Amino acid sequence: MQLLSLIIPAYNEVESIRRTLGEAIEYFDSRRMAFEIIVCADGKDGTREATRELAISSRREHQIKVFGSVERRGKGRGIRESVRDARGDLIGFADADNKTPITEFDKMLPFLDAGHEVVIGSRALRESRIERWQPLYRRLGSKGFGVFMHACLGLNDVVDTQCGFKFFQAMVAKELFLRQQIDGYMFDVEVLFLARQLGHRITQVPVRWRDDGDSRLQLVSGNLRNIRDLVSIRWRHQKQTSPAAVSPRDCS
Repeated sequence: MQLLSLIIPAYNEVESIRRTLGEAIEYFDSRRMAFEIIVCADGKDGTREATRELAISSRREHQIKVFGSVERRGKGRGIRESVRDARGDLIGFADADNKTPITEFDKMLPFLDAGHEVVIGSRALRESRIERWQPLYRRLGSKGFGVFMHACLGLNDVVDTQCGFKFFQAMVAKELFLRQQIDGYMFDVEVLFLARQLGHRITQVPVRWRDDGDSRLQLVSGNLRNIRDLVSIRWRHQKQTSPAAVSPRDCS
């Protein structure tokens, strides 16, 4: 039986972490899946303490791990450190506020079982289902981000780089996150850019998604930082692989 390592990055998510963990445990138990959950939680609202309490009360200390800092160190850094310590045959991450329900993993597993290296949830495919849309200004900003990102890095056939529901074969995850350096939101783009450079197939799967209205991105300073990170991804990694590896495999 394969072991799945599910990473849940969190920043001040005490209001949602218990529910998200409870739904994940219920789902994995119903599927009789072997799993571990790693919560990388920054902030000082009690998210780490709530996670430890749940692990103890459910007698799952061996399956639920938590670490983090009172300071905000970044989602990319938290996932990078979690991947390093993950023991699973499959490694992936999902949002702490459960924007994509864990039951959507049912759609990802057949591709992972078939050996696909990188399987990502997408909100932008024909079969995707948006249950609650972002505000219009966020959607317009996302479109502008996509235009700049594709012009800067390519990845033109990856229609949604930012959905926080991504899974990998363990060896591929270890390889990608060993190279990954961005601490902030653009770590998703960096990982996909690296995967494409290294010749890994990126499989996109339509998922259910719902906005929770609690975006932590600051519109001006956050987007300026994202632009800076996108440019740095290009210059950091464009020469790290051989020309033969840069030619991508067909994207599903």
